[in-house]
Amino acid sequence: MTAYELKNYNQDLYQGKLYAEELCVAQNDVALEGYTEDTELHSAALFDLTGERVLYSYKAHERLYPASTTKIMTALLAIENANLDDQVTISGNADASSFPADAQVCGLAKGEVWTLRDLLGALLLYSGNDAATAIAEYVGGSEEAFVNMMNRRVQELMANGTHFMNPHGLHDDNHYTTAYDLYLIFNECIKHEDFVNIIQSEAYTAYYTDVDGNSQEALFTPTNLYAQGEVDVPENVTIVGGKTGTTDEAGYCLILMEKDSSDNPYISIVMGASEKPVLYEDMTSLIEAIPSGQQ
Repeated sequence: MTAYELKNYNQDLYQGKLYAEELCVAQNDVALEGYTEDTELHSAALFDLTGERVLYSYKAHERLYPASTTKIMTALLAIENANLDDQVTISGNADASSFPADAQVCGLAKGEVWTLRDLLGALLLYSGNDAATAIAEYVGGSEEAFVNMMNRRVQELMANGTHFMNPHGLHDDNHYTTAYDLYLIFNECIKHEDFVNIIQSEAYTAYYTDVDGNSQEALFTPTNLYAQGEVDVPENVTIVGGKTGTTDEAGYCLILMEKDSSDNPYISIVMGASEKPVLYEDMTSLIEAIPSGQQ
């Protein structure tokens, strides 16, 4: 990386207060010394929340398919618009059997009763598409009405490169977002203690009532490989948690919240990796490139 690139590209477009209070803002690519993106990636970004700075940005405003990273918006609307202790009766639309055979589901069955909180645990940790539909129908009254809520809320968050067609992220050509918009949504999510408590969990046990009225429980574990212990966490940070997303069209995607040794928070995003190992290699490299002066 040349000195010219470091001087001219590693700059914020403005400090966030000219655009919106307490936001990191950059319109163009921002280079980060010590990190070079994989050319197979569609997009990547790193945000310093304490300093309100974009530390890295690569095609962060390019419209891409989000896959299951969509579910952070579903969770946000549930937290903002409903009581998480509410009881939710699972509909036929949210029954696991109504989804494609290769879709990630929690095994919900029509007639079961779950708390909204437990559905959120299943949504955010295990990425259940059936949980997303159950939440959408309960909070919005119907999946269609909930999707309208999603699109209104992203406009309020100034996520202008985003349009949702469903609450789970299964592919639709008109369902898209950007890495920067995911930052805006995720940044709003982590303001809520309930959200953070779930994403940082090593596992989540849900308690529900089955169709025969019997009490049951289900254990959900995170889908991201850092949380599973299958990929080593970079030594310079503690990973709080995040959300994965994968479809053939979206590739492999991951958004994370991490904290440095001084407890300063960051949001890192990698989208469109061609393979799962590439996703984690690039995310690790991105996090490891957080400047030591930031810690």
